[in-house]
Order: sequence, then structure tokens, then C-alpha cells
Amino acid sequence: MDMPSGIDDSDRDSAASEGTRGFFGKLGARKARPRSDAALLANLDTREALLLLRNFEESRRGWFWSTDAKGRLTYITDAVAQLMGRTGGELVGTNFTELFLPVDSHGERQRTLPFLFTRQSKFDELPLRSAFEGDDRWWAISGRPHFDSAGNFAGYRGSGADITAQRRSAEDASRLALYDSLTGLANRFSISKKLDTTLAAFAQQQRSCAIMLLDLDRFKQVNDTLGHPAGDALLKQVAERLLKIVGDKEMVSRLGGDEFQIILPDVEDRGKLGDMAADIIASLSQPYSVEGSRCIIGASVGVAIAPFDGQTSDDLVRNADLALYAAKGNGRGRFSFYSSDLHQVAEDRRKLEEDLRDALVRGEMDLTYQPVVNAKTNMVTGVEALIRWTHPDRGVISPALFIPIAEEANLIWPLGEWVLRKACQEAMRWPGELRVAVNVSPMQFANDDLPKVVASALAAAGLPADRLELEITESVFLGDSNETARMFKALKGLGIRLALDDFGTGYSSLGYLQSAPFDKIKIDQSFVRGATVKGSRNAAIIAAIVALAEALDMETTAEGIESHDQLDLIRKLNVSHVQGYIYSQPVSGDELLEHSEAGSWTIKPSGPARQRNDRFQMFRKVGAIHGNHRYNVVIRNLSATGAFIEGMLDVPVGTQFVIDFGEGQLATSTVRRSMKHQQGVEFEQSLVSDGNGGLCTRHRVSPYLIAAASQQASSQLALPAFTTTNDWKAA
Repeated sequence: MDMPSGIDDSDRDSAASEGTRGFFGKLGARKARPRSDAALLANLDTREALLLLRNFEESRRGWFWSTDAKGRLTYITDAVAQLMGRTGGELVGTNFTELFLPVDSHGERQRTLPFLFTRQSKFDELPLRSAFEGDDRWWAISGRPHFDSAGNFAGYRGSGADITAQRRSAEDASRLALYDSLTGLANRFSISKKLDTTLAAFAQQQRSCAIMLLDLDRFKQVNDTLGHPAGDALLKQVAERLLKIVGDKEMVSRLGGDEFQIILPDVEDRGKLGDMAADIIASLSQPYSVEGSRCIIGASVGVAIAPFDGQTSDDLVRNADLALYAAKGNGRGRFSFYSSDLHQVAEDRRKLEEDLRDALVRGEMDLTYQPVVNAKTNMVTGVEALIRWTHPDRGVISPALFIPIAEEANLIWPLGEWVLRKACQEAMRWPGELRVAVNVSPMQFANDDLPKVVASALAAAGLPADRLELEITESVFLGDSNETARMFKALKGLGIRLALDDFGTGYSSLGYLQSAPFDKIKIDQSFVRGATVKGSRNAAIIAAIVALAEALDMETTAEGIESHDQLDLIRKLNVSHVQGYIYSQPVSGDELLEHSEAGSWTIKPSGPARQRNDRFQMFRKVGAIHGNHRYNVVIRNLSATGAFIEGMLDVPVGTQFVIDFGEGQLATSTVRRSMKHQQGVEFEQSLVSDGNGGLCTRHRVSPYLIAAASQQASSQLALPAFTTTNDWKAA
């Protein structure tokens, strides 16, 4: 600062010295001394400064350190050394950089302490974490290099301050910004940022990345019945189960509510993805214990894979969400892969919902009946009523498609009441004691008016109560146990029979079988279809179910029997009744009346000797590629291991084709049977489930490869078409 005019340099030095004495004099008392004794003054000032610094050290608001030219400590505040588990004397001679953890171990983006020491640079408030075990403090370190009289580097002098509280506060704020406070998983913002970064990097490297969107089924019911604290506790358990399957915490997120997202880098195998999705659904569907209550929920999963189903995060998430919507629309508790036709499916579903609202009024609904047969005598003892919808434009629509729509649109109650009344009316036309079984949805079961409607339907038709059997799924036990018990009591009070449907599909508990008044257990067809496969444990499971039913004086019915080896096994395991195509497909009410009027109805089993892979009848146009030819053919039926195609004449057995299903789905196949314009082909690699009852290829051709091939083809002359004298022609 400029001094007033008229003051020379000696006066300036004197003024500065006086200012220094005044500053320290205010902070501590000192004896009077001659102003002329400069040496004594300097000594007293030094002592005063040391006392001030020592007082500052003892307050532990900050500390000091110094090193020699080699970075070894020559001084450190003793109080801080003790916090590090040492004394100041013990730390003297230690390399200063060893007191702190390496910067990169905590994700810091700054110049490291060793680098600064090497450059002999000054630094201010460098955040560093203590390297001593049990000490998780953070320090803000400042330092200045000092030099001797010859200008040689002599070491560092510096200070430090405890910033642990500020650091933890910042970390907590960062955690709240990036992680879900309830489950500890990444939140929507964090996972979106990670997905953007991953897809951008993978696009350059031509790598794949899958995402799964999960939505919990029946979670709202837990919130409504047990309260939001119980719902929060349940979400924490869901997060734990997801992490156990996925493994990488940073790739699992909670988007909000009961929605979750998983990122799976470098995974495009739809077989593996389907298996993981099935594992997730099975795990999340197992019972939970929440605040002393037993809860059971489910999950639906939508899967999309980059670059096949989108190359940006917005496209991928949107398409995964569309796949999730399809999974939920097809019955929940399942997964679905994205495909381009889902856009049309969603629009068709919306139109179907509109048409379904008027279907009953327009008389488009009808019932068919599938026989339930005594496994030993082949005699029909009852039938199951199955609803059918014949749309005026689209023809017969599967219940698997419109029943979920009816449930979401709150149409299941009027639809279910119509089925109940219609089945009772038609059953009165049948001579004898043939029973009729009617399915009751969980939404119907939860309606207090159900017993009144059942009683009204029986009275209106004049049907004896013991000829009506209501089939109820295990999901009715997810609600309030007292309400469930009251409903069972009311229904059994009417004298009707009750059957536990789809037993063993994920919610089974022996506990409710002790109190629920069931007359029959229906064994789900998923156990039957795998029971004859070598190495399967399904037969043992069926045997256990039969033993349990017999002990509780219940009948058993095995669903979905289609082959003689299945029937033989079921009989061997003492299942009392059988339902499946080996005896009969569903028949109309008139056909049923004709059979029953002849007296007892006995059906001789008829079907394939052994279980075959599920075959899907269809009319689907695909491409069959051989050499440089592409033929347009039609698939008539499809299984995991092969297909039956039409469209070419006299194809030699053993000819290899690549079947192009579209959207990058290619399957290498070999002709095993050839009959004029029809060929049976076997796939080199089996197809996998698409999660919705269909099939898809395990792998797809990457759009990157397709683009590269197209670019290469455009730069070359077109190849001549492949022809030989033995080449076949399109039919």
C-alpha cells in the first residue's frame, strides 16, 4: 500500500514493524520493552506467533506440517497424528504422501499429491482421505514449497483442515441425486445417463446392449391392504432379489413406484435373456414376509436389445416399454421381447377393447366345453366351460387375448356372470349327473356379490348345486385372509364344488390347503408337458401333489394331456382325472348334448405316441434362402426344432436353407421331408420362447453387419442368379 507523502523508506519500515507489533499485541499481553531493542522485539513477536499457532493446533480446527526436500515429514501437529493412530514423533521421517489414499481410488478428478510434490508446485485445499485403517476422515491439504538461501528446494510447509463433515454431506447430496433413497438402487436420472453413455460407446464399437423394464403385479394391493410402510419394505426386498440375480448394482435401477430397469451390456442372446427374465419373474413371485404378513406379488418384463430394437436410449426404452405392455396384456407374470409388430398389436388391442364392450350385447360370445375324463375308465365325468368370442371381422379370438383386456377394462365381472348363468342353463339340458366347471377370476372372487350371483344362476336354471364346480386360482389368497375365508364359507354354504386351478405355478402353499374347502386340485399343464422328458423332476412333483390330494380327500385333474406317454405316466402316478386333446378338444353345447343323450359318454384316447415339441399353426410368409436365390414361402406350422413350409416344388431331402423370419432373424435349416410343394425342415439351432407363447431365433443379425453388407453389395456388380438343371421352381 502507498504510504502518505513525506515519509521515507526508513519510516515505512518502522511503520510496518509497528503494525506487526500492534497486531500481536492485541492478542496477548506482554511486558513493556524499549522501542529501540529490535532483537528483543523480534524474539517476543516470534514467541507470540508460536503461542498463537499452538493455540490454533490445540483447537483442532486446523493443523500444520512440513517436509524435507525428499518429502519426508519434519513436523506434524501431534493432535492430528494421534487421530491417525500415531504420535507426531512416530510420523516424523514418514513420506508425507503415505498418509493419504491414492486419489484415483475414490474417483477424484484432480492432480495427485505425488505429482505436485514432483513438480514442487504450490497447492490449496487438496481433498485427500486418510490412509490409516479405521480412520475415514477427509482432509483439505494446502502446501507451499520453500527454498534455502541458495535457492535450492528445501521441502514443503503447509496446513490441513478436517472436511469430513462437508465431504459426507456432499456425498449424501450426490447419493440422493443419483440413487433411490428407499432401495439404494440407481434412480431414473442416473440409469438414463448410464444408458446414454453406454449406447454411445457401444455404437462406435458395434456392441450390443439389452435393457429390461419390470413392473410389479398386484403391488397396489399390498399398499392398499397393509399400508405404504409395508409397501416400502416390500420394495426393498424386491431390490435385494433383483441384485442377487443380476449381480451388478450399478446396472439395476428403480424408476419410481413399482417400476425397475436393468441394463445388460454385451447381451443379445434371447435364450439367455429369456431365461434371466423367467428367473426374475419366478424369484419376485415367491412369498415375502413383511411386518409379520405373508405377501405374494408377481412381475412382468419387457425386453429390448440395441442395436436391433433401437440405437438411442429413447428408442430402446420406448420399445422395452411396449414389450412390457404386451407382456402384461397377455396375462401378466411373463416376459416379452420387442418386435416391430407390437405397435400394431397395441393398436389392435385398443380396438379390441372397444369391440369387447359391445360383444355380449351383439351376441358374439359363446361357450364350448372340454371333457374331464376318469383316467381309469375313460368315462366323462364333467366338462369345463370355456368362453369363445367370434368377432364379426376377425373371426375367433383366443381367450388368452381378450380375457386380460377384459380384466384391465373392468369388463370381467359382467363377462364372468354371463358365463356362469349360460353354463348353468346349458347344463340343465344334459341328462345324467354331468358336472360343469366355470372359471372364476380373482376380481370376481373379491366381489362380495359373487355368492348371490352364483345362487341366482343356480336358481334360475334349476341346476343342483353339486353339479356346479368353480375353478379358482391360487392368486385369490393374495388378499385379506379373513375376507377370503368368509368368501369360501359363503360359496361352500351353497353346496357347490370348488377346484384349485393351475396348482404349482408359483404361489403354492400347503398352509391354505388346510383351511380352504377344495374338492379338487388341478395340476397345471406346465408340469405335465415336461414330465416325460428324460431327467425331468416333474413326475416326482406330480406324485407329491397326488399324495397330498389323497391325504386331504381331494380329486386330481391333470391338464394338457396330448400324447400316450403322458397319459401312461399320469395313470401310473394315480391322477384321478384327465383333461386334454388326447381325449377331446372343446366341443359345442349341441355336440355335448348329442354325446350325453346316449347315456354314459366314454372316449377312447387318441393322439401321438410321444410328447412332441409344441407346434404353432400359422400362415406366415417368410424367405427361404439357398445360394443366391431367395424364395417366398409360407410357414404352416412351427416348433422350436423345425417348421413345415410351402412354396417350392420337389426340393431334394438334405437341401440346406436359411429361413429369414424378418428383423434380422435367420435360422439355418435342412430339409428332412419333401412332398411336392411341402417341405419339413429341421433347424440347426433350436428357436427359443419369446415369452408370449411364440418362438424366436436366439440371435439376430446385427444392423451393423447388414449395413456393411449393403455397402459392400452396392459397390459390386450384381451377382448372376444361381441356377442348375436340378434347381426347383417356386410353386
